[in-house]
Amino acid sequence: MPEQPNRLVKGGLIDRSTPLRFRFDGNVYSGFQGDTLASALLANGVLLVGRSFKYHRPRGVFSAGVEEPNAMVHLRDGDRREPNTRATMVELFDGLVAESQNRGSGLRRDPQRINDYFKNFMPAGFYYKTFMGPARSTRLWMWFEKKIRQAAGLGAASSLPDPDSYDHMTRHCEVMVIGGGPSGLAAAKAAASSGARVVLVDERPALGGQLRRDRHEIDGRSAMQWVNRTVRELEGSGNCVILTRTTAFGYYSHNFIGLWQRIGDHLAEDKRNHYLPRQRVWRVRARQVVLATGSIERPLVFHENDRPGIMLAGAVRAFIHRYGVLPGRHAAVATNNDTGWHAALDMAKAGAEIAAIVDVRRDVPADLLAAAAHLGIAIHCGSTITGTEGRGRIKAINVNPIGEDGSAG
Repeated sequence: MPEQPNRLVKGGLIDRSTPLRFRFDGNVYSGFQGDTLASALLANGVLLVGRSFKYHRPRGVFSAGVEEPNAMVHLRDGDRREPNTRATMVELFDGLVAESQNRGSGLRRDPQRINDYFKNFMPAGFYYKTFMGPARSTRLWMWFEKKIRQAAGLGAASSLPDPDSYDHMTRHCEVMVIGGGPSGLAAAKAAASSGARVVLVDERPALGGQLRRDRHEIDGRSAMQWVNRTVRELEGSGNCVILTRTTAFGYYSHNFIGLWQRIGDHLAEDKRNHYLPRQRVWRVRARQVVLATGSIERPLVFHENDRPGIMLAGAVRAFIHRYGVLPGRHAAVATNNDTGWHAALDMAKAGAEIAAIVDVRRDVPADLLAAAAHLGIAIHCGSTITGTEGRGRIKAINVNPIGEDGSAG
């Protein structure tokens, strides 16, 4: 099997006894059962996964979930070609074929990357102001529009007939819980124990939410032990339907919920039961709805914050604890809360060299300061990142203190 240079020797919730092969942009890589396409690419040291929409700037994996803005790929070919799919949400299977999008002849040497050098001359909407004119120039504009759309488009869908079948279901329940993290599991358990009919929905293949990426204890046992016990209780209750790989896409009047369930997308072609639909739409009417969808981490804003190698702190922890992948060997962490420090400490314990922790706060808990100092990590409190350097990937960061007026410099 091909090497996975960024794969940790142990740890993660993957099945290391089941190795998998896959292709990305024609190259063969390896991963394990339980990986996503994003985690497997990072394990193999692949940082460049796409190009930006207009300027074709290099893009890397930024998150570990549905909020991923960069790692958009198309899966399969022919009549099952599926564009604009987030690599962070694609379950790895043996034989998976994926390609990057929005690039010319190649991802690394995309000829349209030249757009980035002329970004000052191409602000938002420049094409309409530049190429549109009086009626006599309409034909010229149509020619320019075609070229502009080709340069700025994303993935292309297949024009062939879809060979798969799809299904729909209707259901009623007393309580619908959207989100299978700790709050959702607790809510579903309380409702099911009261005798109510419950539907529990989560977009991931397994329940647990953030507990699968962190290290916590609940009721004196590990978080995953609590998750597994709770799931067994729900499955044995007889009045709880658990739908994983299912996204709630609409909340309509009178507690009418639309669900999208992916039944066969995570299976190789020869492993899929073709008597089952590929996907299913559920229409559920609930008496009560519990929204336990959790939160999404917001990135810090600074100049050139879109380079490959820049990643959310929560995503770093997810790749380490859930997938056994160390996203980088040399890192700096910018934060405005304690979770950034936990990510830095987790990376350091996994073998990464942390160059610095940059925190906009001046007052940081003493235990975090002591833990970082013990590991020899440089600490910059009351400071922020004002820019990064490098082209294809981040090479250095610019750190400046924050003045009393809130300015940096």
